[in-house]
Amino acid sequence: MAPRAAPSGFGWFSIARLGLVQAAIGAIVMLATSLLNRVMVVEYGMAAGVPAGLVALHYGVQLARPVWGHGSDRGHARTPWIIGGVAVLGFGSMLAVFALPLGKAQPLAADAVLLLGFILIGAGVGAAGTSLLALLAAGVAPKRRAAAAAVTWIMMVMGIVISAGTAGALLDPFSWGRLVQVSGGIALAALVLTVVATFRLERGVQTATPEPTRETSLGDALRAVFAETAARRFTAFVFLSMLAYSMQDLILEPFAGIVFRMSPAQSTSLSAVQHSGVLLGMIVAGVGGSAFAGRAAGELRGWIAAGCVGSALALAGLAVGAGIGPGWPLAANIGALGFANGVFAVSAIGAMMSLAGSGSGADTGVRMGVWGAAQGVAFGLGGLAGAVGVDLARHAESDGRAFQSIFAIEAVLFMAAAVMAARIAGQGATMNLREAEA
Repeated sequence: MAPRAAPSGFGWFSIARLGLVQAAIGAIVMLATSLLNRVMVVEYGMAAGVPAGLVALHYGVQLARPVWGHGSDRGHARTPWIIGGVAVLGFGSMLAVFALPLGKAQPLAADAVLLLGFILIGAGVGAAGTSLLALLAAGVAPKRRAAAAAVTWIMMVMGIVISAGTAGALLDPFSWGRLVQVSGGIALAALVLTVVATFRLERGVQTATPEPTRETSLGDALRAVFAETAARRFTAFVFLSMLAYSMQDLILEPFAGIVFRMSPAQSTSLSAVQHSGVLLGMIVAGVGGSAFAGRAAGELRGWIAAGCVGSALALAGLAVGAGIGPGWPLAANIGALGFANGVFAVSAIGAMMSLAGSGSGADTGVRMGVWGAAQGVAFGLGGLAGAVGVDLARHAESDGRAFQSIFAIEAVLFMAAAVMAARIAGQGATMNLREAEA
C-alpha cells in the first residue's frame, strides 16, 4: 500500500472561496455600520449618539465569540456556523431598516427593534467571522497563512467597496422603500454567495491540523488557552494594537475638515487614499509574509513590528500636521498610515492563524473567538475613545492641539504594541518548535 500523503491544507481556489465569504460579511456590515449610520442621522434626524451606541453594542455582543468558536469546535464542521452567522447578520440588518419609520410614531418600539437588530448583527458577525477564521487556521498550510489572510481581507475590503458603491448608486433618490430593496438585495446576495462559496468546501479536504480527539467544555477550553503564555500575551497584543488601530476611525474626516478646512467631498476622498494604502500594505505583507516568513507566528514578528512602527510614525506625522495645518502633505501621510495599517493587519492575522492552528485542533475556534472578542472590544472602545477624546480636548485647547493629543496617544500605543509583538511572536515560535519536536 502506498504511503498516505501528508495533509496539504486548502488550495488557493478554496482560500479564494473563503475570501468571497469575507466579502459577503463585509458587504452586510457596511449596511449596518456605514449606510444606516448616515441614514439615521441625516434622513431620520436621530442624534449621532444613537447609531454610535448601536455600533458599540454590536461590538459588545462579540464578547461571546469564544462561545460560537467552541460550538464550531464541538460540531467538527464550520460551514453551518458560517452560513447561519451570515443569515443572522442579514436578518439583523433588515430589522434595523424596518425599525426606521417607527421612530416618530412609536419611538419605544423603534428603539427595541433597533437594539434587537444590532444585537443580531453582532451575533452574526461573531458566529460567521470566528468560524471562518477557525476554518482558515485549521485548513491552510502554515506556509500559506499570511497570504491567505491577505487574500481574504483584501476581498473583504473589496466587498465593502463594491456594496457601498452599488448601494450609493441605487439609493438615489432616497426613499425608505428603496432602502428596503437595496438592503434586502445586498443581504440576500451575500447569503447566496456564502452558501455557494462554502458548498462542500470542508468535504474530503485534508486540513493542516489534526481533528480533535475528545470533547472539552468551554470552561476547560478557555482555561487551556489562557494557560499558555503565548495565548495570554497575544490576547493583550490584539487588544492593545486594535485599540490603537481604531482610535482614528471616527476622527480622520473631521480632522481634515476642521484643521485643513477640506470640503466633505475632499475629506471623503482621503478615505479612498487610506483604503488604497491598506490594500497595498496587505498585498505586500501577504506576498512577503508567505514567501519569506510565513511558516510560524514567530517568523512574522518582523512584519508585525514593521506595521506597528510604521503606523506609529504615520500617526506622529499626523500629529505634526495638526500643528502645521494646510500645507502639510495630508493625503500622502494618510496613504502611508493606510499602508502601514495594512502590513500590520495582515501579518497579525497571519500570526493569529498560525497560533490558533498550531494546537491539537480541538480548540481552534475557541482561540479565534478569544482573539476576536479582544479585537471587537478594542474596536468599540477605540472608536469611542478617539471621538470623545477629541471632543473633550477641543474644549480645553485649540482644535489642532486636540487632534495632536489623540494622534500622539495612538502612536505611543502602536509603539508599545510593536514591543509586545516581538515577545509574543518569539514565544509563538518556541511553542511551534516544541510541538514539531514532540
